[in-house]
Amino acid sequence: MRNLLYAAYGVAAYAFSCATVVYAVGFVGGLPIPGLKTLDSGVAVPPGEAVLTDLLLLGVFALQHSVMARPAFKRAWARVVPAALERSTYVLAAAAALALLMWQWRPLPSVVWDLSGTLARPFLDSAFVAGWAVLLIATFLLDHFELFGLRQSTAPLFRWPEADGEFRTPGLYAYVRHPIYLGFVMAFWAAPVMTAGHLLFAAACTAYILLGIWFEERDLVAHFGEQYLAYRRKAGMLLPRIGRRDVARW
Repeated sequence: MRNLLYAAYGVAAYAFSCATVVYAVGFVGGLPIPGLKTLDSGVAVPPGEAVLTDLLLLGVFALQHSVMARPAFKRAWARVVPAALERSTYVLAAAAALALLMWQWRPLPSVVWDLSGTLARPFLDSAFVAGWAVLLIATFLLDHFELFGLRQSTAPLFRWPEADGEFRTPGLYAYVRHPIYLGFVMAFWAAPVMTAGHLLFAAACTAYILLGIWFEERDLVAHFGEQYLAYRRKAGMLLPRIGRRDVARW
């Protein structure tokens, strides 16, 4: 019964996180779907209040990701949450923080640039779709279901072995160290119509991504040592290094 409950919890967390990410595609892209909340829709408030509210929401999202991803927090958290549910709980908290951000986001409608009637429009639309595609593909190149905690939460029920923790650089990872983050950056900035609110969101998220990469790579170097340092010398952080196709695969 305990293992069944673990699996149910993991499935629920996975489903909620997937639904939240799918909604985020429309939220960021401003897709013309009736009833969809976007970066440029919602309750209109004075610009100063909007900026403060949005920065607080982004701060909550960043704080949740940063704190819960740190090894020290994970060790302390392991005393409270079963190991099988640790990742699912992190994913659930991340989805909740994202849902809160989208729900309470305040628009800043001033237009920074409008390229909707230019030749740049199809390029930017394609880049937006490509960004989300790169993100999704990158999760499956590693282990999509482990990344979202579903494998860990269902492993006790189905008696699956634990992940071996081997360092691998499959597909896109042979050229870019963080293709998931690359996908986010592409999707955030590929806006034919860039409003002040969208610019605030894209700039703040990009800054957080760069800071997150610094912390994440520090942990990876501590864990994998020279293995990761050699990989870092050969693969670009967010863009491939031209001519460097000899990345070692571990």
